[in-house]
Amino acid sequence: MTIGTGRRTLMVAAMIAAATWPAFAADRAKPRAPIFAELIECRSIAADAGRLACYDRQVKQLDQAEQSQDVVVVDRTQIRKARRSLFGLALPDLSIFGDRDERGAPDEEGVSKLESTIKLARQNANGRWMLTLEDGARWIQVDTRTVGRSPRPGMPIVIRKAAMGSFLANIDKQIAIRVDRFN
Repeated sequence: MTIGTGRRTLMVAAMIAAATWPAFAADRAKPRAPIFAELIECRSIAADAGRLACYDRQVKQLDQAEQSQDVVVVDRTQIRKARRSLFGLALPDLSIFGDRDERGAPDEEGVSKLESTIKLARQNANGRWMLTLEDGARWIQVDTRTVGRSPRPGMPIVIRKAAMGSFLANIDKQIAIRVDRFN
């Protein structure tokens, strides 16, 4: 019995995927910072006095590390705020902001669009719009679509993810133009 070329290719691809999945999963695991792991280990001490002494010692070390900025402690709200401010930027994978999209930008469920207000709008030499938003993010038009009403400070803008890592901006509810972030 012979197997067709297409099926053989599919079987080989499936075997490679199955063989590499454990390595991929291990690569995605995020180990704890050693100073935090040592604090958690204090729970395993049975004697109350020993466990308390361990906690006191490790909390003091963690506090000193945080004050010297060797360890940074942030909550989910701070991470969401940072992700929002980085929307549209292509960044290296720092893995401190979670998953990344195909452009390398932070990707979190619910952070697929940005609603803001235009702070500054001007056209460059090619007639494309350069927009600065209230939070300081700067975007540039990358298509040649004409905007009906010229963008002005105070106008609302909605920027959303589009296909293949691109972004579309609706300025004051007008037809969308394709934009890229450049700061």
